Amino acid sequence: MTAPRRIVPTAVSEPTGRPSRVGRTGRHGVRTLRNVRIFGYPSPVTDTIREATEADLPAITAIYGEAVGTSTASFETEPPTLDEMIRRFSVLRNGGFPYLVQIRDGTVAGYAYAGPYHQRAAYRSTVEDSIYVARAFRGCGVGRALLAALIAESERIDCRTMVAVIAESGSAASVRLHARLGFTPVGILAAVGYKHGRWLDVTLMQRALGPARSAPPTRV
Repeated sequence: MTAPRRIVPTAVSEPTGRPSRVGRTGRHGVRTLRNVRIFGYPSPVTDTIREATEADLPAITAIYGEAVGTSTASFETEPPTLDEMIRRFSVLRNGGFPYLVQIRDGTVAGYAYAGPYHQRAAYRSTVEDSIYVARAFRGCGVGRALLAALIAESERIDCRTMVAVIAESGSAASVRLHARLGFTPVGILAAVGYKHGRWLDVTLMQRALGPARSAPPTRV
């Protein structure tokens, strides 16, 4: 079996064309962060971002299930089963879309993937991002590192636009995260979801990828 490919971006392109530093690569291609505080204690931490495999899906299912059950980050109301998450994973990977995990000290700290924004053929160069971080690792830079890697991987397969559909729960933090990596707000959909007894807005943000609209698409 081929080992999953490590994704270790040291920079991510911005719409301005200038690189934005997102980390550094140490020996053996492992991205190393220093002086990161985990559970209240400063400690050297080793992070690896790589392609997800089926072996990661129990941890991914648990992370997503917690988000579904306790927040409005997802508009699903019932946590999907492991079998359903395996099916969704297979659809994305068979479609050639990036699906990444971040491993922190041997634990799946978070995951991210890009999938079709819509199914109509003319949207084939536009992707929507999804990022979920385990509760124990929130606020430690995991989301930013995953999003930077996801942007780089989406550009590698010549996607031209990434759309963020940000639900109300944690929206301020999510908006800031996306803005720091070059996304701009393009609109708000008011009261389009109802969960946990309240109506929810959705913020839409957009980021150009690669040559964007300056050249015809290559994805078919």
